[in-house]
Order: sequence, then structure tokens, then C-alpha cells
Amino acid sequence: MTLTSHTPSHDRDGHGHGHGDGDSRDRGRGRRRRPARPALLAVLAAGAVLLSGCSASGGGHDRSGGTAQEDGRRTRGGNPAPAPGGTAQGAPGTADRADGTTQGEDDGRRTQPPPPDYLSTFALDVDTASWGYARRTLADGKLPDPGTVRPEEFVNSFRQDYRQPDGNGFSVTVDGARTDAAGWSLMRVGLATRAGAGHDRRPPAALTFVVDISGSMAEPGRLDLVRTSLDLMTDRLRDDDSVALVAFSDKAETRLPMTRLDGNRQRVHQAVDRLRPTDSTNVEAGITRGYDTAVEGRRPGATNRVVLLSDALANTGATSADALLQRIDGARRDHGITLFGVGVGSDYNDSFMERLVDKGDGHTVYVSDAEEARRVFCDELPAQVELRARDAKAQVSFDPHNVERFRLIGYDNRRVADDSFRDDSVDGGEVGPGHTVTALYAVRLRPGASGHVATATVRWLDPEGRAPHEESGRVEASALTGGGWEQAAPRFQVTAAAAYLASSLREQGGGWEPVPGAVGLGRLSEITGRLAERTEDPEVRQLSEAVRQARRLLG
Repeated sequence: MTLTSHTPSHDRDGHGHGHGDGDSRDRGRGRRRRPARPALLAVLAAGAVLLSGCSASGGGHDRSGGTAQEDGRRTRGGNPAPAPGGTAQGAPGTADRADGTTQGEDDGRRTQPPPPDYLSTFALDVDTASWGYARRTLADGKLPDPGTVRPEEFVNSFRQDYRQPDGNGFSVTVDGARTDAAGWSLMRVGLATRAGAGHDRRPPAALTFVVDISGSMAEPGRLDLVRTSLDLMTDRLRDDDSVALVAFSDKAETRLPMTRLDGNRQRVHQAVDRLRPTDSTNVEAGITRGYDTAVEGRRPGATNRVVLLSDALANTGATSADALLQRIDGARRDHGITLFGVGVGSDYNDSFMERLVDKGDGHTVYVSDAEEARRVFCDELPAQVELRARDAKAQVSFDPHNVERFRLIGYDNRRVADDSFRDDSVDGGEVGPGHTVTALYAVRLRPGASGHVATATVRWLDPEGRAPHEESGRVEASALTGGGWEQAAPRFQVTAAAAYLASSLREQGGGWEPVPGAVGLGRLSEITGRLAERTEDPEVRQLSEAVRQARRLLG
């Protein structure tokens, strides 16, 4: 089967560490500085590329001991939720599967759940900003701050070929390949949602754009790119959609209340064109006014969303994300208003933006040039107007008879307690149509392993009635012990290569255990170059170029 979603990462190795190997807190910068490449070239190209407009089609962008205890995760009190392969006494009720069988049966092959140390549970996530910002930083001749490198966002930035489900919800695909590290394999959990119904058949949108017009946004490639992008978006949206515009610097003001586009597009264009950089950055004021405007203009039956466009370099007001999280979370819970973050600028506070958007149940992207802006505002944002799943979570149960150790690569801040998997009051992630989400695991099999290795289950709520649903997929040892990853299908190789690049960049700060089977950047450059030619995919070419740039910078 195949499933769609974004997930957090875990690392179980039996040593009981306080945090997983992927924890990036209190890490040294390890960053080499070179003069930044001017952004002027991207700006000159922006008008030509962006003003060429969006295509007429909608749709989305096709993130060694005897136990396998996962670092950094402890099951909270009470019985653990039943694993995808079994039931546990006192566990919450389960939903019926799409194929008519009862959840927890694991295709009838398992009657008991695995020990808690063999469970990995996370909320789905579709952020890609970490990859976009790293690519921009490498192109400018610098290494990204290791703390901004989130491997799952590298992995989820590339198109996959998972089967789409026939209806709403997810398909689940689980596969794998060997690495060169003794006993270690890579296991890929792939989730996919069905493509959208089309631009004309999606629900209407009520979008509140919150635009940073502080002095730092005057740099070429920031506010100028935002203005052009918003003009494009205004022309792309339907007549029954509505937009509002809030601008902030040292204070915030509503430049345009929630306005239906039918007959008012020129009014929106005029408000956008009047955006000019001014003073300091008070993100607190922008978020507060933005959500007030969104709540006041909320449209029942529409997708209500705040879109924050900023470099997130807050220097006045509340400069810590903590002060804003309660406001964002309250609007999400009380009014169903979610947050979409668009980062810009060569200096960009990635971690600040990510924390805001995670609390807003949305996702982040990073835009550095005209082509990326066209993709975000013509494809990704319109696709997010429609939802396939709310509060989506995934749980992977590993078979202790065959698995000695496992590690989820990335997803450090998306972890969910195992016993909360079927607790629908615990926040998950929102996933739109046509999305794919990949979770990559490093798995060390026991000698002579055969048969069942893992079962992956995704749980989500229907966007309308909020009824719970689940879908599962399995993988056998033969899929993880056959050919090496360099001989696997091209899209699997891209997934592995993206993870290995992220691992190399993350290691520079210390405190990060390399992904098992990692190859040197020289060899990785050869592999990604071949993949770029084979797939003829521009995004894989970007990956290949980023590997070459990282190799030059790291020597």
C-alpha cells in the first residue's frame, strides 16, 4: 500500500539518551564565511519569469543491543496505543480501515503489539524551507548553519512516484535497500494523497497575507519578490476567493480588510503595490494584527489561512516565538485558521519561522528566486486551499524478532508519544491534495532476519466530518537485504542522496551521528549527477549542484 504525509524522526539504539542523535540544540555553528553572492541576478530574472504567469492547472507539488529503544522518546503514562499490528488492553478505540478490515489486525498476521521500544510515532509534516535555505546558502558560497539543516525537509523536497489512493486519505508504500554499513539498510515510508479536484472545484479560500515591510526587506530579492508574487497570486485566485493584507514593521496595520476578489482585483493590486520597506521588524505586531484580521474576516465553509511572508528577523516586540504560540494555537483550535510561512532573504531566521508555523498547523517554504516564487504562489499555495487530511499522524511498529536497532532520520520536533497515536485530541499535521511525504529510517536487522520487518500506519481525520481513518503498509526483510541503494529505483536513490547530503551538513556542528552507509561527497556528487541525467528533473539537478558546492566548501 501507499500512504501520504510528513513525519517526525526518532532514533532507538538501546542506550536511553535524553535526545535523539538528530538533536541540534546547543550545537556549535561550524560555519565558514565567504562573501555573499549578490541577489541582483535573481531579482532581474523575477519580472520576466514571474510575470509570465502561472499555468492554468492547479494541484500540488508532486518532508547494538538487545532492544531497539529510540533515543529521546518515552511513552507517557498508561498503556501504549496498540501498534498497527495488534491491540493493547485499555487502548482507545480504533477506526475501520478503508478495505473493511478492523484496525490493529496487521493483515491478520500479528496478535500482540511490539514492545514500546519498537514503536516510532510522529505527526506528519510537509515543510521544505530547510532545503530551500540551505540551497541558497550553498549557492552564496557559505555552509548553512547546522541547526537549520532538517534532513526530513531535504528528503521531502523531491517528487516521488508513490501510488495515489482512489479516494480521500492516504496510500502507504514501504520499501528499502541495503547500505554499505554492515547490517544496516534504509527503509522508506512513503505517503501520498490523491490529486486535487481542480482549481474550479476546490473550496473557496479566505487568505490573510501578513507582509514584513521592515528595513531588512529592502534587500533585493525580498519585498520586491513578495510584491510580484502577491500580484501573481491575486490573478491566480478565483472570483469567489477573498484576501486581506496586513503590513508590519515596528507596528502593524491592515492595508486591506477581507475582500472578495470578484470585481476587486485592481483594489488588491493597488494595496500590494503600495508596500514599501520602512523600519524595524515587529513580528509580534504582524502576527497579532494578522490573526485579528483573519478572525474578523473568517468565512464559514472556506479554507481560512494566514500567510506570513518575512525574513523572520524579529528585533522589536516579542522576539521569541514563545510569546506568539498561544495566539496562533488559539486561532487554529477555535476558528480553524492555519498558518503558511514563506521565508525570504539571504539572512533568514529559519528556526523562528518553523516554530510559528508548526504551532499554526501549517508548513513553511523558502523562496530565493523567481522560479521558486512561481512554484509556491502558482502551485503550492493554491493546492493548500483544499485539504485531504487533518491531524495526520503516523506510527511505525518494528518486529523485535528481526530488528536490532532503528533510527528515523530527522523529524526531531515532530515526535508524538506512542500512546497518543489514536488520541485525536493530540495535534497532527494538515495535508493537502497531491502531496507525498517520506520518512526515511536506518534499520539494523538481526543476523538471519527474514519475514516481517515493520508495519507503517497513518491515522487522520476527515477534513469535513472529522471522522478518524487509518491505512497501513508492510515491508519484509527481503526488501531491505536485496540490492544496494545505489542500484535501487531512481526516486529511492534521490531520497537517500538528499538524506546523506543533509547528514554531511549537519555533522559540521557536532553532536550528530552520520546516517549509516553515508558515502563521501565526491562519490555522492557522481551519484546525483547521474540521477540528474537519468531523471531529467530540474530539482534533482539542483540537488546535484548543491552536493558539488558542499564538497568544494568542505574540502
